[in-house]
Amino acid sequence: MKPRAPVVFERLDLIEWPICQRLAGFSIHRPWLMTLRLASKAGDWPLWVALIAAQPWLSPRDGWHLALQYALTALVAVALYRLVKTRLCRERPFITFAGIACREPARDRYSFPSGHTMHAVMFGTLVAVHSPWLLPALVPVIALIAVSRVGLGLHYLSDVAAGAAIGHLMALASLALAS
Repeated sequence: MKPRAPVVFERLDLIEWPICQRLAGFSIHRPWLMTLRLASKAGDWPLWVALIAAQPWLSPRDGWHLALQYALTALVAVALYRLVKTRLCRERPFITFAGIACREPARDRYSFPSGHTMHAVMFGTLVAVHSPWLLPALVPVIALIAVSRVGLGLHYLSDVAAGAAIGHLMALASLALAS
């Protein structure tokens, strides 16, 4: 028996699908599609692993501590993300609505929340506190990662918003615990 998503998602799906369909429709343009795919791949893990590994060089005084903090925060965030995702079971827009094309392979069936966006915002918040000079380079990447999730047909806007909120809260909790 297939798990059932909460009724609130059924209502949100109907409200959000026209917007998702329109945004995913822009990916017919090859340069935009390639940009979205590149952003999605960056948000998978390589960018974040590089950011964690670079902490000793970015902050020579306490870089190893920051690297450990970032890594532990990411691990706790992944655990929370998986718990939420497997309990709420919101199907991806391309599964629910035939008019939304999936432009990138999905790792699983469920979309809520966006893990890519969660990590992007979480690391962006941590960087804003520890290395704010990196933000001009990082903010456009974070925005593209979030946009890529909807543009590739993998998430609803509310999945991205929830992922951003969870990521921001995880970073704030990490910062509070580390101080």
